[in-house]
Amino acid sequence: MKKKSDTKRREVLKQMALTSMGLPIIDQINLYDLNKNDGFNQINMKGNINHSVCKWCYSQISLEEFSVGVKSMGITGIDLIGPKEWPILKKYGLTSSMCNGAEISLTEGWNDKQYHPTLVDNYLKHIDLVAAAGYTNLICFSGNRRAIDDETGLLNCVEGLQKILGHAEKKGVIIQMELLNSKVDHKDYMCDNSIWGFELCRRIGSSNFKLLYDIYHMQINEGDVIRTIGENHQFIGHYHTAGVPGRNEIDQTQELFYPAIMKAIVDTGFKGFVAQEFIPKNSNPMKSLESAIKICDI
Repeated sequence: MKKKSDTKRREVLKQMALTSMGLPIIDQINLYDLNKNDGFNQINMKGNINHSVCKWCYSQISLEEFSVGVKSMGITGIDLIGPKEWPILKKYGLTSSMCNGAEISLTEGWNDKQYHPTLVDNYLKHIDLVAAAGYTNLICFSGNRRAIDDETGLLNCVEGLQKILGHAEKKGVIIQMELLNSKVDHKDYMCDNSIWGFELCRRIGSSNFKLLYDIYHMQINEGDVIRTIGENHQFIGHYHTAGVPGRNEIDQTQELFYPAIMKAIVDTGFKGFVAQEFIPKNSNPMKSLESAIKICDI
C-alpha cells in the first residue's frame, strides 16, 4: 500500500509537471528510444558532488526507463524510492539515495504525539529494510503545527525520535527530517525554518539524525542559503534543489545561482548526495536534468 506522502508527491505534482509540459496526464509515456539513448549523455563528472535526482518529478517516465537514463548520465542515486522499487535500482547499480515509505504523510509527523505509536513501528521496520538493502538515508517529517507551538513541537519530536534512533545508530541508518517552506507549498508545516531544525538536531545529539536541507524551500522561507549552509553544515545530511520561483529548472530563468551554492557545499567537506528536485518545463525533461547536473557539478 502506498503511503499518503508518496501519493501527494507523485500524483498532485505529477499533474503540475505534465500540465507545465503540455503533456496529457497518463500513467507512463515512452518518451525515449533506449536503443538510441535519446535525451541523455554521459557527463564527465568532476567528482566533487554526489549527484542524485527525485523520481517523482519525472513521473511520466517509468522507473526502469528513468534508471537507464540517469545511469547513462553518470548519476548514481535516485531519491524518494521505497522498498518495493529498490530491486529496479539494484538492477542498474543505483542507490536509493533517500529512502521513503516509513512516514505517514508530510502533515502527520513527529511533532504530534498521537502519531508516535504508528511512526515508531513504521520506522523501526524500515530501518531494518534500509540497512539490509545497503542504503543509508531515510526521510521523515515534522508534520503540520495544528496549533502546536514550536517548543512543544521540539519536545514531541525529540521524545518520539529518541525511540528509534538507538536502532538507527546500531544499523547505520541516518534519519533525515526535511525542511519545507510553509509560505507557498506546505502551509502550516512546522519544520519550515533552519533555526528550528538545527535546534532539533542539537537536542537530539545524534550523528544519525540530520536535516534534509531543501534549497528551494529555504530560499522561499528565509533565504541566506550560503551562510546558513556554511555555519550549520554539521546538521545537514542531504540537499534538494529547484528553481525559485516556480520549482522548475535551475538555470538563468530563476533567482538562485547554483554554482556558488554547490561550491559552498563542497567547501564544507560534504560527502552526501545533492538531489535535483525541480519540475522540468522542457519538452525533453531529461535534457533539463542533464543541464542541471552540469550546472551543479562544480
